[in-house]
Amino acid sequence: MLGVIAIILTLAGLMYFAYRGVTVLVLAPILAMIAVLVSGELPPLHALSEVFMPAATSYISKYFPVFLAGAIFGKLMGVTGAATAIADFIAEKFGEKRAITAVVVATALLTYGGVSLFVVVFAMYPIGATLFRRANVPKRLLPGAIALGAFTFTMTALPGSPQYLNTMPTVYFGTDIYAAPVLGILAAAIMFFGGNYYLNYRAKKLMENGEGYGDHPNENLHELDDNIPSFGLAITPILIVFVINTVLTKWYFKMPSVVEKYEAAGGAVNGTWPVILGLGIAVVFILITMRKFIPNSNKTVFDGAVGALLPIFNTASEVGYGGVIKSLAAFTTVKMGIVSLGIPSVFKVGISTTLLAGIVGSSSGGTAIALDVLSKEFLSMGLAPEALHRIMLVAAGGLDSLPHCGAVITLLAVCQLTHKESYKDIAFNTIVLPIAASFFISLFYLVTGIY
Repeated sequence: MLGVIAIILTLAGLMYFAYRGVTVLVLAPILAMIAVLVSGELPPLHALSEVFMPAATSYISKYFPVFLAGAIFGKLMGVTGAATAIADFIAEKFGEKRAITAVVVATALLTYGGVSLFVVVFAMYPIGATLFRRANVPKRLLPGAIALGAFTFTMTALPGSPQYLNTMPTVYFGTDIYAAPVLGILAAAIMFFGGNYYLNYRAKKLMENGEGYGDHPNENLHELDDNIPSFGLAITPILIVFVINTVLTKWYFKMPSVVEKYEAAGGAVNGTWPVILGLGIAVVFILITMRKFIPNSNKTVFDGAVGALLPIFNTASEVGYGGVIKSLAAFTTVKMGIVSLGIPSVFKVGISTTLLAGIVGSSSGGTAIALDVLSKEFLSMGLAPEALHRIMLVAAGGLDSLPHCGAVITLLAVCQLTHKESYKDIAFNTIVLPIAASFFISLFYLVTGIY
């Protein structure tokens, strides 16, 4: 019982203090040690050294190259004016009054195109900030717009999404990434149109009250539109990332000879490699072809590299906390309590998955636990595996975005904003809408049997 109380209290504390602006670099390890102290299962310092740190460093070892390459890429896109050129093109096609929708659509295209969610955040920030500044839309709405395009319908709902999360249920349910297209499209429509309406309504109200883009120094965004690359040159780095990522993921790293080579070396193909290579080549391309737009290339690359540190260490600290919580015996009690919820089967799928995602602060983490613990029970309910696949994923994208979520913390750090400034709008788009969409498609499937 003490372990359950420890999980609930520290999770609540993590969300509250993260929202209040306390750095999770300090907050997460302290609360992790408090959790084991209250539960009485492990000595706190042992949990810090032997559970928290291995979990955090494991995350850094896996994803630091992605964060590093992504941050340098985003910095170069901003400093060279490439982001401004793309923003000009988007503004011309959408109109400045549709800046929010333009950011959502551009982000969604990158995400649905297979670019990693974290890379999309780095790539879209300078473009979105330029568009918002030009349209004088309050900058605090930018994280909500990027989150809507990256963390919702393109990640969990749209059939065929290449994001890793959409591949997870295929192993357990025998489905593919196009599972339940009707349910997926319905959920995507709810999130896309609902989120766009909300953000534009919020912008209208804030601007009517006299709030504009705001004063945000040290953004390193290009100031003059008369000294920027052409749109064709500016968009090429993004196309490079997309093409190389696709070719390496879909073809090269699936070749038997390549797979066998890495297996012979005692390892396996790493899913981050295509993104890292794509970003690395794109960075070199920018440095060569856009060098006249870069005042000091060494300083720009250095600043970009330093900019990767806070986001990844924030997220790793969150992962460390999650590692400690999952190591507690009480976490098994919590999981089994969720499993035994006395609710209709189709709703149990969504509710149990989103609750687990909320506890660990991760859609993929919650889905992994739900699949591992509940997949056989879900299949025994007589529900279509395709429907299970889609409902689980849409639900997983709900409570995963609580204030302690690593992706949320990274997004806010990249945008140079705080929870207090922007979390309300992120939460509506990434918690309220996905949960509403999950409920609607569950009810639709229950009534019609269509998936």
